[in-house]
Amino acid sequence: MQDVASTPSIADAHGTPTPSFDDALGRSGFGRLARAAVTTLQVNVGKRCNQACHHCHVDAGPKRTEQMDARTVERVLTLLAASPEVELVDVTGGAPELNPAFRDLVRGARALGRRVIDRCNLTVLLQPGQEDTAEFLAEHGVEIVASLPCYAEDNVDRQRGRGVYAQSIAALHRLNALGYGRNDRLPLDLVYNPVGAFLPPAQATLEEQYREQLRERHGIEFRRLLTITNMPIKRFAHDLERQGKLAEYLSLLVNHFNPQTVDGLMCRTLVSVGYDGRLYDCDFNQMLELAWDAPVRTIWDVERLAALAGREIVTGPHCFGCTAGAGSSCGGALA
Repeated sequence: MQDVASTPSIADAHGTPTPSFDDALGRSGFGRLARAAVTTLQVNVGKRCNQACHHCHVDAGPKRTEQMDARTVERVLTLLAASPEVELVDVTGGAPELNPAFRDLVRGARALGRRVIDRCNLTVLLQPGQEDTAEFLAEHGVEIVASLPCYAEDNVDRQRGRGVYAQSIAALHRLNALGYGRNDRLPLDLVYNPVGAFLPPAQATLEEQYREQLRERHGIEFRRLLTITNMPIKRFAHDLERQGKLAEYLSLLVNHFNPQTVDGLMCRTLVSVGYDGRLYDCDFNQMLELAWDAPVRTIWDVERLAALAGREIVTGPHCFGCTAGAGSSCGGALA
């Protein structure tokens, strides 16, 4: 396993190297992070996306060609069948719906009785060839976690591209019409990402604002709002660096380290699978290519996910993003 000392060092606003995340854990009375039982299998099926958002930690976009093939999807399902402790399959990308094997993965996971989440950017549902995707998701009881970085049009279009807000609202109307966000069988959660180099506001307060604004302006209903901190990696990090704000943002995250978030960190019960079948501790580590050491590097090197319990988690400066303020995970705030 790659040691944290070999991960990139990032200086704060005064030129001082960012403190070790493991040191921060130690000062708060924690040891090195280790995985408990794996209850979530997060599958990144590729980097192709119909959008190229400024905050994207995947560097996804229309020109990316990396995608999970049918053979790898089949192995994911085999591993899932042998791992009854896994309750949830969290499918992400890119825009996962653009992968030709996406529907086979969904069908297979649902046939095994597992919950499935589709991390959807909404606008993909309006793309050519995706005309029946919303109906497919509803038919198979797939839960949707949809990106909508603000309830205001200007902020969304500034972060995600001109016209994205209007398309997102149209997609939400389509999902609501199918029952998403309106009945318990079809949960629809929205995701807020800050549009700049700052921490998300209080999740509960912001959810009230989203609900009021989207209901009054557009008649849209949803279950929950999840706030997720922008990670200082890939496209967002490059954007911060161009603005001369990268070190300042890292300093913000470090200075807001919250020990109360540690017990809920998603890496403690999640394993991330890359499009090529490699295993990682989380999607962020995957994008930084913080891979595991032999003998277990890929989904072909393990027969049951239960074997991964107790394994130490690879950490780095970006981990302060998950532990700053109220914390951040794929399921929103932690504290």
